Order: sequence, then C-alpha cells, then structure tokens
Amino acid sequence: MSRLEESLTAWPVNGLPTTLAGRTRRVYDRMAAVYPVSTFFFHSRAHRCALEGSDLRDGMRVLEVATGSGEMFRRLVRANGSGATIGVDLSPNMAARTQRTARRKYPAAWAHCQAVDARHMPFRGETFDTIFCCYLLELLSAEDIASTLSEFHRILRDRGRLALVLIGQNTAAFNALYRVLGKVAPAFWGRQVEQRIPEIITGMQFEILRDHTVRQTFYPSRVLVARK
Repeated sequence: MSRLEESLTAWPVNGLPTTLAGRTRRVYDRMAAVYPVSTFFFHSRAHRCALEGSDLRDGMRVLEVATGSGEMFRRLVRANGSGATIGVDLSPNMAARTQRTARRKYPAAWAHCQAVDARHMPFRGETFDTIFCCYLLELLSAEDIASTLSEFHRILRDRGRLALVLIGQNTAAFNALYRVLGKVAPAFWGRQVEQRIPEIITGMQFEILRDHTVRQTFYPSRVLVARK
C-alpha cells in the first residue's frame, strides 16, 4: 500500500457515507438563490487571495470546479477576458445561475458553466492552464477526494497551477462548531479536511508554491496554490 493509500485509509470520515453526491446536489440546488450571502460574508477574501496567488494571465484556459454562487467565477472571467473560462458544479441550479450572471456581466467573454461531477470530468488530458477549486473537498469522502484530485492532475497541463481554497482548522472554537454542523447536515457542511490535503496533493506529484491562511468575519480559510 502506498503512502497516499495509507493516508486515505486512515482518514476518519466523521460518519459521512461513502459519497454524498446525490444529497449534496439536492441541497445546493435548493440553496442556489441564497448561497451568495455566505460567499459575501465568508468567502470573498479567500477567493481574492487564490486569484492573486495563481499567476493567472489573460488568455489562458481556466477551469473552476464547484462554482457555487459564481462569485469566484466572475472574478476569473473578468481577469481572463480574452481567454476561455469554464465552470462546473454538481448542482444544475448553481451552474445555471453562475452562467446567467457571468454572461450578463461579461457578454463578450468566452465563459461557460455547466453541471458536471468533479470525480468524472468530460475534458481531455492537459486541457487547462489553471484550475481553481473552492470549498468542495469538505463535501467528499476520502475516496472521492482522491478521484477528484486525480482528475485535476489529469486535465491540468504540465507546469499548470492548481488553486485550492479549504475551510480552515486553526481555531478551536470554530472547529468545535463545525463538527456539530457537520453532524447535523453533512451534505451541506461536510467536515474539515485542510490539514490532510497538503500531504495528499504532494503525493500526487503536485508542488505546493503558496500556503496562506485567511480570515473573513469569523470564518477561516486556507489557500493552497500548487504546480503540477
């Protein structure tokens, strides 16, 4: 058994079922209209940090996985006006909302968002220069995290960059609250995973270039930027 397999096997899943994909899709479909509020109060600073650290340049092929309310996707479209910006989300309602808003704000940009399962993405190998993924891995089982990160590695070009935003684990009170919320509604909250992710991505032949902790309101986030 490899070190990566040992890490995943030993990873406690906090009572999560093997996959929450179906339940998560339904929950986020229902939350599509109100989810932008949480992004405004808790996530936008981490989004900005991820973009600044990614070395994104206009004209690239950029993918965001798990677009959610579309706040980060709009940042990417604005920064990559002459490139191709693709977004995917498990929730069809989230994807449709993100698509409508991006097209309304940036009608001249080449941007497209659709409903896709991150574990099995319909893209050829080495398609993208940069991949962004914010607050998704918390909702996946250990097995599905491995599948998703393997997909990122497959579709990212050589020397391309992966920017991950994770829910932070550096505050005891927040961690205790999050454990309770995760047990009450696992399909929405998931569980914190950020302390494990650096070991996993380096085991998949990514090199970590940046590692920042960001706080907005009381909500901690960890931003990792890695190179394939």
